[in-house]
Amino acid sequence: MNDRYGTDVLSGDWNKPKNGRAVEAPAELGAVVEEVMGDFCGEIVAVDRDLHTLTLEDRRGKRRTFPLGPGFLLEGKPVILTAPVRRTAAPAKPTRTASGSVAVHGAKARVARASRIFVEGRHDAELVEKVWGDDLRIEGVVVEYLGGVDDLADHLVSFKPGPQRRVGVLVDHLVRGSKESRIADAIVRGPNGPHVRIVGHPYVDIWQAVKPERIGLKAWPTIPRNVEWKKGVCQHLGWPHRDQADIARAWQHILSKVGSFADLEPELLGRVEELIDFVTVD
Repeated sequence: MNDRYGTDVLSGDWNKPKNGRAVEAPAELGAVVEEVMGDFCGEIVAVDRDLHTLTLEDRRGKRRTFPLGPGFLLEGKPVILTAPVRRTAAPAKPTRTASGSVAVHGAKARVARASRIFVEGRHDAELVEKVWGDDLRIEGVVVEYLGGVDDLADHLVSFKPGPQRRVGVLVDHLVRGSKESRIADAIVRGPNGPHVRIVGHPYVDIWQAVKPERIGLKAWPTIPRNVEWKKGVCQHLGWPHRDQADIARAWQHILSKVGSFADLEPELLGRVEELIDFVTVD
């Protein structure tokens, strides 16, 4: 049956403009748009995010600035121009490792050598890893911690150093006349001596190898001999120091201030480099 009155003129989007409704589009440099109110057509040559404006340049070189938003035609279609999304460049790959060596990107870690570097404690190992970790993986060198230089002789008996199983040892507070120096001298004079290199820094603890300025100090505090050094430092700085968890948090704070070799004292830098050279001789 025919509808004598025709279709419903109010059905559908009867108010839709003939060119379609405006949609959002980024104001990309180089795009040609028309500003409908002033009938100005030109290429987008500038977009100011702070002022929320864009600048058009017509074919005669005349420029006009308009606010971003509705009122433009792009390829004959109405658009609401918005500031284009910022394109962030990928961060440049570093050319140097934290130790200052030339960075080798994409290189796989080498299979671990038989040779090792021993350090006294966990904090020493974490600091060496943070600064020299990239170099050690390239060279295939594993760092192990002893828990104290008193156990070094026993570790060497188990490890059995040799020409292809060299051992480098980093010792805290290796100064003349100290207990540490006597232990080191005895090992060097022993049968493992030719295959073991023991070096050290003059600091009571590896914490002191971090430049004090990095944590806001002019110098590391002097702690009485009858006070545990790390707890004494935390107490001096007003940091919690009741238990080992407090000490661990203090160390993580200090370690976070180390980004490269430049944050460490030279007395440590040279010694670690010496050990790496010793255990990587083929």
